[in-house]
Parts: sequence; C-alpha cells; structure tokens
Amino acid sequence: MSRLARPAEGRMIGGVCAALARRFGTSATTMRVLFLASCLLPGPQFLLYIALWILLPSEGKTRTAW
Repeated sequence: MSRLARPAEGRMIGGVCAALARRFGTSATTMRVLFLASCLLPGPQFLLYIALWILLPSEGKTRTAW
C-alpha cells in the first residue's frame, strides 16, 4: 500500500487531489473533477482540502513514523 503524500510533480495548488488520485489508482484530472463537483453540494469540502494540504507531507519530506 502506498504512503499518502503530496507528489513533487503534477501538483495544482497543493497537490492534494494528485495525492488522493495516486492513492486510489485514478487520474489526477478525475479526482479534481470529482472535487469540483462535490463543491456543488453543501459541506466542508474546502476546509477538508486545506486540512489535507496542511497534514499531508510533501513527497520529498515524508515522515517515517506514520
């Protein structure tokens, strides 16, 4: 199972969608479209994105004690 980390390449804004796409085996474009579509629904999507941006380590700076 791959470690969840924001990739160094292929980022747009924070790299959260690219990290989730790699983890779930889909394309980054698909994950971005799904995120944008989810913004049409009520909920804390932007807050979740910001939290993941802060909490997910960058690919070059992955922590070993996860």
